[in-house]
Amino acid sequence: MHAAGGHSSGRPCAGRIPAGFWGRLLAYQFDFGQVVSGEYGQWLLSGLSTTLHISGIAIVLSLGLGTMVAVMRLSKVRPLVWAAAIFTEFFRNTPLLVQIFFWYFGSYSVLPEAVNQWLYARDFEFACGVIALTVYTAAFIAEEIRSGIFSIPKNQLEASRACGLSFIQAMAYVILPQAFRVIIPPLISQFLNLIKNSSLVMTIGVMDLTYMARQIEAHTFHGFEAFTVSTMMYLTISLIVSLGVNLYNRYVLHVRSR
Repeated sequence: MHAAGGHSSGRPCAGRIPAGFWGRLLAYQFDFGQVVSGEYGQWLLSGLSTTLHISGIAIVLSLGLGTMVAVMRLSKVRPLVWAAAIFTEFFRNTPLLVQIFFWYFGSYSVLPEAVNQWLYARDFEFACGVIALTVYTAAFIAEEIRSGIFSIPKNQLEASRACGLSFIQAMAYVILPQAFRVIIPPLISQFLNLIKNSSLVMTIGVMDLTYMARQIEAHTFHGFEAFTVSTMMYLTISLIVSLGVNLYNRYVLHVRSR
């Protein structure tokens, strides 16, 4: 009979590492050279190129779309305000992965026939990834830009209108240039999120960095090495962008603010 409070001899305690874990870990042969050289190294570089390509296109498009939505939401035209508000709230409050699947499986019902045929004749998966990343990020960028516009004194818009500029001209030439100067740091944060979120497009077959790491793991059974290298690549991209932002804040904004 076991003493009260004693452990059963045949059942491991919760949270205890299995007996052979450390032995198997120490016996594992790490081989980063196989992952970063030869054909598999080319796979990673190809995936990195696709990640940068899809992220770059989505960044440019989301910035333009987000700016347009922000201006629409601040206009005096009610239908434009409502449309911009619905766009922002819908895409900000639904998961990106669901949106990716929505565009991939439902684009034929949403987009015009000519657009669908054009996409099918090219890289359809890539295009769906770009669309999903663009509209998702644009919803967040629109709110960042709107916050930046609110930080500009209201009398500047009124003075611009008094000088004969239209609402669009006042936004383009007076308000937005000042607002963008203020919101550069949060904008870069959104761009970093977009780059990291681009890893989700592998779910629809886009051969990005994450997709290639998964393929290398399937071929070599060296998943730890493949995903470690891909993680370091994502980290390097983020650090380069962050360094650029820090240099901008230190040398550009500081100098101009004197």
